[in-house]
Amino acid sequence: MNSPELDLFTLRDFLRYAISCFNQAELVYGHGTSNAFDEAAFLVLEGLRLPIENLEPFLDARLLNREKQKLSGLIEARVTTRKPLPYLLNKAYIQGIPFFVDERVIVPRSFIGEIMAGDIFAGQSESLIPEPDAVDTVLDLCTGSGCLAILAAMRFENASVIATDLSKDALEVARINVVMHKLSDRLHLFHGDLFAPLGDRKFDLILANPPYVAEAEVDAFDAEYRAEPRMAHVSGADGFDLTRRILSDAPKHLTEHGLLICEIGTGRDILEAEFPHLPFLWLDTEISEGEVFSLSKADCPRV
Repeated sequence: MNSPELDLFTLRDFLRYAISCFNQAELVYGHGTSNAFDEAAFLVLEGLRLPIENLEPFLDARLLNREKQKLSGLIEARVTTRKPLPYLLNKAYIQGIPFFVDERVIVPRSFIGEIMAGDIFAGQSESLIPEPDAVDTVLDLCTGSGCLAILAAMRFENASVIATDLSKDALEVARINVVMHKLSDRLHLFHGDLFAPLGDRKFDLILANPPYVAEAEVDAFDAEYRAEPRMAHVSGADGFDLTRRILSDAPKHLTEHGLLICEIGTGRDILEAEFPHLPFLWLDTEISEGEVFSLSKADCPRV
């Protein structure tokens, strides 16, 4: 790619140029955006440290030479490396909340983030958690960047939150985010395999977004997804090795009225066929159906 700085002047110019480059390169999306326009908008706004939710006021702003160079470098890097854009920007957002990310963690994009922002925890009589202020303890399994643990700490202001991950590298990134959001006093990180580092601790809420992709599917990933840590995706031959372990062990770590919420991807039929006796409650979002379930302590497998 040739440097375009001499021919591009405004943010609108770079937005159009980025879209053309991305379309020509046939990039793959799914790390916070779903198309070339949204990807380009995120690149130019976050690349210039502008508010990412409002593109229009800045479209006709003329850019400084150093700003042009930065944007053209980001566009070229996205096309030539095929890395997810959040890695190039070291930034990802869930529900408008920013998180630091790099290649040590999967790019955060869990449906559980959207679910937590909705009415399910709104403290209403029909909510799964009718009294959010009464939630004292939360566990986030396979925390990665720490995003869900942090969102939980923000949502349940009286809760102590614990997050675990098998990857020490991921926990280093999570620690950056915990400090950035000033939650070190309430959110604690543990290194280990799922529940292993927790002893006999019990929790009012367990969140889990474990690896849930089959080995063969991971082997066939596009370059953007191959850039992420393999261990953050693969979970056995059918993608459910970790989910089975979570279902088996979660009851021992839930309080009497505790709740498990787990993301599984698109394998609902597999899970329901294997556990026909479990009354999974499927929690849909605007763009997902049957990819996140909840189970109460009473409904979990008996141990």
